[in-house]
Amino acid sequence: MPKPIKRLYRSEKDKVLGGVCAGIADYFEIDLVIVRVLWVILTLFSMGAGLLAYLIAWAIIPLQPKHPKP
Repeated sequence: MPKPIKRLYRSEKDKVLGGVCAGIADYFEIDLVIVRVLWVILTLFSMGAGLLAYLIAWAIIPLQPKHPKP
């Protein structure tokens, strides 16, 4: 039986701002805190490029459907 296709979505349940970090954590199956800390470090050390990347990701990553497809 083939594995279901894994899709990247913005999280609706664990979001603080747009759900981007929570969606990435779900996709890669890692702790949400790790993703958030890495994103803050990226933003601080890249003079704000992390914020721009977050906004772009928020715009292009779709919101998680209410009823996920089987």
